Amino acid sequence: MDKHVTDQAEGLRRLLAKSGSRVVAITGGPVGVGCTSTVVNLAAALAGLGKDVLVIDECLGAKSVSAMLGGVSGAGNLRAFLAGDIGIEEAARRHPLGFSVLAASRENCAGCSAEQLGALLAGPADVVLIDARLDRRGMLSALASQANDVMIVTRVAAQAITEAYAGMKRLHYEHAIAQFRVLVNHVSSHSDAHTAFENLAEVAARYLTVSIADAGCVAEDAFMERSLELGRCVVDAFPSAPSARDFRHIAAEMLYWPMRPALSSCASTTKVRTAMPASALADAPTARQHA
Repeated sequence: MDKHVTDQAEGLRRLLAKSGSRVVAITGGPVGVGCTSTVVNLAAALAGLGKDVLVIDECLGAKSVSAMLGGVSGAGNLRAFLAGDIGIEEAARRHPLGFSVLAASRENCAGCSAEQLGALLAGPADVVLIDARLDRRGMLSALASQANDVMIVTRVAAQAITEAYAGMKRLHYEHAIAQFRVLVNHVSSHSDAHTAFENLAEVAARYLTVSIADAGCVAEDAFMERSLELGRCVVDAFPSAPSARDFRHIAAEMLYWPMRPALSSCASTTKVRTAMPASALADAPTARQHA
């Protein structure tokens, strides 16, 4: 990691220390595990609990948070905020469900100062959820690396579990992350989710020397797909659906997670290499063997 990125991360860490916001970066393995829908539904559930929530959308495109929610047009004005013309409350677009959304792609944030990026996280929100976009090396953005927690979304499937393990390995290598939270999505039973989590936790502890915490699981039901077709989140559209109940439970539990230091403050005391050798992902059995 070069000196500019290190200095920027340290500046962001100091800014974030002044804020009481809980910052959670949410990411996962292959497309289809449900990272973006998880962000949206947790935001709606947290807002329903009376919390001020800011969603930062790094994954722009046809299936982004901004595109998923018909009530958010344009997802705010990042440029005006970075220029200092308006504050974060004006820049972020408020959704009718009570949370705010701000599109902040890695490209648009490139070259921004620590003060500019830090202000995105140091605002009045109780919880900041980042729909995190990883680069080709599996690194978080300078913004997402300020999260207190990284949540990995996966599914009860061999390929998804393998990808989740590989993703954690890259993130551990690049950011010296010692703990992850894992949410198992689209589950047919809690016992299946528990088995998948325990297998993944065993492999991670044995070969990565990291721990993973159980963030919960979300049931697979037809109401989830229908809510997406309607351009809404299941927590709002079908509040009695099993998946909606699960998201509300996870949101409530999030508020009691221990507040950890920002990831960059932990990594600042650890020597982080700038490139991951190709062999680094092949030094342990794949999670497929344990799924």
